[in-house]
Amino acid sequence: MRTKPYEIAVIPGDGIGIEIVDAALALLDKCEAHYGIRLNRTRYDFSAELYRSTGRKITAAEMDEIGETKDAVLFGAMGLPDVRGPEGLELGAQVEMRAHYGLFASLRPVRLFAGVEGPLKNQHVDMLVIRETSEGMFAGLGDLHEPNDESATDRMTITRATSEKLFDVAFSQARARRKRGTPGRVTLLHKSNALRSNVLLEKVFDEVAARNPDVESAKHYIDVGAMYMVTDPERYDVIVTENIFGDITSEIAAGIGGGLGIAPSADVSLTHGVFQPSHGSAPDIAGRGVANPIAMFLSAAMMLEWLGERHSDPLCTRAGQCIQAAVEIVLAEGPRTPDLGGSASTHDVTEAVLAALAS
Repeated sequence: MRTKPYEIAVIPGDGIGIEIVDAALALLDKCEAHYGIRLNRTRYDFSAELYRSTGRKITAAEMDEIGETKDAVLFGAMGLPDVRGPEGLELGAQVEMRAHYGLFASLRPVRLFAGVEGPLKNQHVDMLVIRETSEGMFAGLGDLHEPNDESATDRMTITRATSEKLFDVAFSQARARRKRGTPGRVTLLHKSNALRSNVLLEKVFDEVAARNPDVESAKHYIDVGAMYMVTDPERYDVIVTENIFGDITSEIAAGIGGGLGIAPSADVSLTHGVFQPSHGSAPDIAGRGVANPIAMFLSAAMMLEWLGERHSDPLCTRAGQCIQAAVEIVLAEGPRTPDLGGSASTHDVTEAVLAALAS
């Protein structure tokens, strides 16, 4: 049993990230009081707003310090459309942390909860998209680049080492989900008919699938797979794919599951974890008190369950599960924020989840 507090790095970021992180911290306070967990939280500012005013962003030394002294990172949302680095890209400490910590898997569960209306006729949506986050189409972000107005090149790189770890996680997650009643099936979305890198991706997937004969597996080309997500979502349980494909398909999944406001994520390696909602900083609604905190709450729940599994801590695991249950109650009964068709504020939803957690 864990005897010392967990050390959590809290990075609110920009826009609504600040509001939803504050709401999540109130939720974690309640979990500490009710479930006996202890969380020491250290707040960091690596926001795009800070970069705008000072030119300062997260450094390798700061990431080293966080990685060595913190058990997990709770991340809000980062980036502002009009704040760009010298290469023309938006600021995003989460992208740098993925590379620095080797966070090769982004776990993005999507479920159409009772009380939430999805856009499809088929209302059964329950899947986990696992996006590789350290290579693929993002592999060349650190490459030397000479900007010009005539051409620009990105590269896609797939390695056996990362792919094997990614697929091991996918099959492990399928087994865990099967215990909760899902089919326990892993589907690779790829483009091996057109991309050399994806030939290797498919080859490694086949090898890992052969080592896991107890778990059903399938493969679809990414274009057909994306279509199936909206025409037949029940065929999917665990989807695994490379970086840019995963970025896109996880957004499709979030859309058919009711929207990004209720879509959490966890970027993990074998040793580190960063937990944040799948949505962005939404500066257009920042400060209005209408941001949906549910995706942030579910990300915090994922953090607690991840800590519980890593440290064999049933208190953490239970707290994470109870957050999930409280969120389900509020989504089913209300109140709901405007993105879900309601008129409630961030505060209203937070208070309702806190009340459900305590019941």
